Amino acid sequence: MTEILPAPVEAKDFLDFVNQAQSPFHATEQAVIRLRKAGFEEIKEKDNWDHVLKRNGKYFFTRNKSAVIAFAVGGKYQPGNGFSAIGAHTDSPCLKVKPVSKKEKLGYLQVGVQLYGGGLWHTWFDRDLSVAGRVVVETEDGKLENRLARIDRPILRIPTLAIHLDRSTSTDGFKFNNETHLTPMISTVTKSLTGEPAKPLKPDTELNGDIPLYEKHHPVLLHLLAQELNVDKEKILDFELCLYDTQPSAIGGAYNEFIFSGRLDNLMMSYCSVEALIRSLNNSESLANDPNIRLVSLFDNEEVGSNTAHGADSNMLPSTFERLSNAVYDNETAANRSTTAYLQALPKSYLISADMAHAVHPNYSEKHDDGHRPHMHKGVVVKINANQRYATTAPTTVVLREVAKKYKVPLQEFVVRNDSPCGSTIGPMLSAKLGLRTVDVGNPQLSMHSCREVCGTEDVALAIKLFEGFFEEFPAVDARLTVD
Repeated sequence: MTEILPAPVEAKDFLDFVNQAQSPFHATEQAVIRLRKAGFEEIKEKDNWDHVLKRNGKYFFTRNKSAVIAFAVGGKYQPGNGFSAIGAHTDSPCLKVKPVSKKEKLGYLQVGVQLYGGGLWHTWFDRDLSVAGRVVVETEDGKLENRLARIDRPILRIPTLAIHLDRSTSTDGFKFNNETHLTPMISTVTKSLTGEPAKPLKPDTELNGDIPLYEKHHPVLLHLLAQELNVDKEKILDFELCLYDTQPSAIGGAYNEFIFSGRLDNLMMSYCSVEALIRSLNNSESLANDPNIRLVSLFDNEEVGSNTAHGADSNMLPSTFERLSNAVYDNETAANRSTTAYLQALPKSYLISADMAHAVHPNYSEKHDDGHRPHMHKGVVVKINANQRYATTAPTTVVLREVAKKYKVPLQEFVVRNDSPCGSTIGPMLSAKLGLRTVDVGNPQLSMHSCREVCGTEDVALAIKLFEGFFEEFPAVDARLTVD
């Protein structure tokens, strides 16, 4: 029998990351914690970066506290040189608390929720749920602060209907209405803080925006948030809360070969990107000899189209590229600044769009093209689509393969069947917006967009190794490639 070994350290470290990242805000915070520990310096978009940025320097900034860009300036960087970039996203399909969430029905207090993204919503039934996200509070001195909140115990549940009350489930499958049946309960009226029946909301014809916060949401929810933040509930002004499954992510499988977790899409690629950037800097000579800027961008709102101020379709990455191309580094003078540096940099740059991929499913193998069936533990998946739902081209694939060959990382290919729809990523929009050479990749997983997903433990280290190799080797590989 094959020896049962512990899971790789990278898989265990990912668990530490994802178990603290129940919302895009928490995912960004976890990335920032790792960046700070690795010596990255925080800068602000609103500040002037001239003479702040230095060659061999490491920096990061956040936008909306749900997106982050981190970069390291090569020791041989000159304005007009390229960017070695990886892009991923911090958001995952989930349920979000509505602006007016207070509901009461037949003695149960319920919390109204919105659907965020394209989730497999049936997987959220009968799970032990809680909330995490951002809360705006007023401090004692009148300042308005954004604070992260996470209630670390199950407070919500969406119960299914017993089969005895709906025999059609056994013949017609589990069917439900997203508005009326996907509403979690938080308490019973008799056990609520006041014991009083919930007050009805104002009619829709009146302005619900004028209602105090404590009338929009159940007092018990506000009480739990106030307790978590150690503030009076009257100081809570607003919030953005995601529901999450309180069952921790875990290593599973007979041989410790699986990761069972929520939000693998796309916190796995977010983690691997940040970790690879940090590891690529362990050898100071590597960055000192790099003519490029190494950069990781983690965006929000990919699951709903990326068309937000902190999504991939915003100006976040283009403006960063432009500012870095036009900045004055070290003790140089602005007189040396090139007016075309930004435009020169783009064709010299390369983006890895890192988003999870579909592993072949043992029970639905017919859903995969015969020649393109990615497996766990067999390498990072390169995603290709003739209709450009992915941004991968032959030259961009060659670049990645050269890196993978040197670092001994296996690659697989995924192509969707012709009779199947195809998803997309941030790759095509950034490639088109910037004229940027881009390749779409991801680790293989099952149950994508479920409340609980599955991927392979060995694939974590493979992705980190590939991305680390890309940061270190792209300029040399690119010097060998001629396209235009």
